[in-house]
Amino acid sequence: MDDLQIAGGPGAPRGLTIPAEELVERFSHASGPGGQGVNTASSRVQLSLDLGTTTALDETQRARVLARLAPQLSGTVLTISAAEHRSQLRNRAAARERLAALLRESVQPATPRRATRPTLGSRRRRLEEKRARAEVKRDRRRPRIE
Repeated sequence: MDDLQIAGGPGAPRGLTIPAEELVERFSHASGPGGQGVNTASSRVQLSLDLGTTTALDETQRARVLARLAPQLSGTVLTISAAEHRSQLRNRAAARERLAALLRESVQPATPRRATRPTLGSRRRRLEEKRARAEVKRDRRRPRIE
């Protein structure tokens, strides 16, 4: 198994290299297509990486990744499963691609929300709708008897 190379981008300009010894692969029987080999071949791949101890991330990247991926983590371990292919080799490649995409996305710094104002047209439409709604409710009222 080779090191996992992740292309550079925002948050990791020089990219990331995850050493092969930090990646843990487990194999098991996969459900789904495979014919007679589905019960005999261990084609499902579970790829795990401990984000708390990996040497691939610096401290700011580690904090970002741990915060963003918190719901998917077990402690600090991220596990990716791949079982969509019949071949173990293709599932290993799919799991590595998925892990790389997830890490590339989660090391990016958060983009702050830019405050915007409603357009003049949207304000007019909102007020017109309010007037129409008020008129409908006014027409439903019982006439006053004096």
